[in-house]
Amino acid sequence: MSESSTGAPGLLLHTREGRPYRFDPGALCLELLPTGGHPRYTRYEVLHTPGDLVRWAGESRLPGGLSPTVSAQELARAHELRAALWSLTAGRAHGRAPGRSDLAVVNAVAAEPPLVPRIDPGSGALAMAPDATGTALLSTVARDAVELLTGPYADRIRECGSDSCKLLFVDTSRPGRRRWCAMEHCGNLHKVRAHRARHAPKEA
Repeated sequence: MSESSTGAPGLLLHTREGRPYRFDPGALCLELLPTGGHPRYTRYEVLHTPGDLVRWAGESRLPGGLSPTVSAQELARAHELRAALWSLTAGRAHGRAPGRSDLAVVNAVAAEPPLVPRIDPGSGALAMAPDATGTALLSTVARDAVELLTGPYADRIRECGSDSCKLLFVDTSRPGRRRWCAMEHCGNLHKVRAHRARHAPKEA
């Protein structure tokens, strides 16, 4: 779900048990990562067809109403870009140097013409020009990654503090103390485990 359709930023994800929770990674490029691709999350792959990438665009933080035309080659390029973004952002979160091949992928995709913003003549709201392509969509995502990785929040890219979660986010909060992908998911699980540990019977 998108910010424009719900009034809240971020994506609607589901736990293994099927419970929904909202995850706001704080940046467009990081919204691509939960679609799959990470070795531990291949079972969560959702970008199987070009239509799946179109659907993701509508659920992202991009302006509502975006419906690009996506080819099979552009879908394959989305998978390639996503893999590079996983590597670069996880590396940044853990203090690792960026890989040259990953940088080359992001830079090449960012070099393509991006989506064209415009003022919607009916509502006066921000919109994207019609006839968008998958290439323009991916270029916009890659450019967002360039801005994130070279900007003031690059040092705030973090991995969820749960041992069983690898979701990445950028901490845009003022104190800079965000620890969890979502408080209602991993944050609450941690609180429950900590509570149980405090009240567990002590060994003799």
